[in-house]
Amino acid sequence: MLVVAEKRSVAQAIASALGGSYSRFRVAGVVAYSFRYKGAGAASLGLSGHVLDFDFPEHMNSWTKVDPASLFEARPVLVPREEALKYLFALRALSRNHDEIYLALDADSEGEAIAYEVVLAVRIVNPRAKFYRVRFNAVTKRDITQAFERPVQLDLATVEKVFTRMAADLTLGAAFTRLLTLSVRAADKEALPYGKFLSYGPCQTPVLGLVVSRELERMSFKPEKYYVVKAVVEAAGQRFTARSKPFKARDEAERALREAKASRGYIAEASYVEAEVKPPAPLDTVELERRASRWLGIRSKATLDIAEELYRRGYISYPRTETTIYPPTLNLREILEELRGTEFSGYAERILRGPITPTRGKSDDRAHPPIHPTKGASRGEIERRLGQRAWKIYEFVVRHFLATLSPPAVVERQRITAVFGPLALSAEGRRILSRGYWEIYPWEEEGEEPLPRVAKGQPAQIASAKIEERETEPPPKMTESELLRLMRRYGIGTDATMQDHIHTNVVRGYMSLASGKCTPTILGMAVATALMRHAKPIIDPEVRSKMEAMLQEIAAGRMHPEKTFAEIKDEFRQYYKVLEDKRAEIAADIVKALRSEEGGQRSHKYSKGGGA
Repeated sequence: MLVVAEKRSVAQAIASALGGSYSRFRVAGVVAYSFRYKGAGAASLGLSGHVLDFDFPEHMNSWTKVDPASLFEARPVLVPREEALKYLFALRALSRNHDEIYLALDADSEGEAIAYEVVLAVRIVNPRAKFYRVRFNAVTKRDITQAFERPVQLDLATVEKVFTRMAADLTLGAAFTRLLTLSVRAADKEALPYGKFLSYGPCQTPVLGLVVSRELERMSFKPEKYYVVKAVVEAAGQRFTARSKPFKARDEAERALREAKASRGYIAEASYVEAEVKPPAPLDTVELERRASRWLGIRSKATLDIAEELYRRGYISYPRTETTIYPPTLNLREILEELRGTEFSGYAERILRGPITPTRGKSDDRAHPPIHPTKGASRGEIERRLGQRAWKIYEFVVRHFLATLSPPAVVERQRITAVFGPLALSAEGRRILSRGYWEIYPWEEEGEEPLPRVAKGQPAQIASAKIEERETEPPPKMTESELLRLMRRYGIGTDATMQDHIHTNVVRGYMSLASGKCTPTILGMAVATALMRHAKPIIDPEVRSKMEAMLQEIAAGRMHPEKTFAEIKDEFRQYYKVLEDKRAEIAADIVKALRSEEGGQRSHKYSKGGGA
């Protein structure tokens, strides 16, 4: 038999798990592995992602000779990816001698599509071949052997969904990219010389729109002054700092303070309420990316790349998942036992001593469990094999997993309000009663700011007071963590591709990403604002959300792929006509940005590929 995996490291792990021992060889310049399985010879081969991709017929790829609008009439075809040619040659060479092909590609929708690409490639050279799909969520001996004992059928509906998305994104991206580029070049050839282009992507561009919309809010924000009375209040022999509600004018605050000083004060509210802070839900892809960006300072794309390598090495489960509920088949105690030999052993043993009640989220894709550790490892081992950032991600996954099995933290929420005539002064505090899961998950731990114990009705005095002048603050810059949350809300991309759409905007020179914050460039602002003004639907996240819902209907078997593709093209063809009518105004806005000093400095970043 021949086993085809998505990466070389997984192919090696499969050879080891199924054969015990294996030997390495090369075919067409690609490393493969030979082993024996159930008494027969076998081989495993790792690819490097998709081996086929959609493209237009050759005559449609001339930007200067083909009207971009004609791309809506063309039918994209599957062609070999140039960078995957050696893998195709290796696959065909091996499959000639193997009639049983096991498709061990990643257990997500992209993996399903790649598995079908393998089928198409193999059938050309071996029409006798039979295909078996194997899916596993962790690269461990047990998971691999169980998957091969229970092969399944390819999910062709999911394949059709992925292929339809690929064809639609190519069509829309190419048509609008060419129209934008040619319009700007016609307006000013020097601003956008040949070899440079302005890319549009049906996911990439709505993501840019979200970032630019926030920046426009910040730019249009006008700060307003307000005034707050800040006082040290004394009651029952104890003091605490309290503040008033905002006053629009200083004289209002001054008048209220004068009257307060002349009035008898009392404690109007003294609330001390015990509350639980629940541990996080089990970890899915987007939450891993959001939290790593926010707390570890690692960008979403790098996070997923590292997580995938940890998965391939058998340290964590499959990192592309939308599930936040541990399935009953997942042996949580076994995972805890695996962690006993690590620096988390003490905490894991404490959980093992009692009943285990994990937290539950709300989503279940019924395909993959939440991300969790599958192998115990030391910091030294992971840093030696994969580097420091890999340890940070692994440690985070372990701590998150342990947190989901931990008791809640318990705090006392405190609030005191003292009233002095017309002036109410309030203070909020908290006291930690039990750290609970914060012990293993420090990123969510709240600071302790306790208030004194007072009782409602007790007399109070103002020990000191002052009026503070403040200003309302603009909305904060868009963080990568918030952007991922918004992308999920609007359905822009999948758990496997969201980080790529952010990264594409950075590569195209439309935004920068530093310290977890997204900042649009002058060029990004110009492109996005021009589209918002003249062709809003093609940058509107709601439009992409609707498109994703249509594609999901294909996977559910309720929509035909050809009909869906036609409907998507018909809708965007209308947007194209609007954009075409406004091409001169849009080009003028973008040329102005390209001609600015900063725009010129950034223009060297334009790449030579389209964006999704």
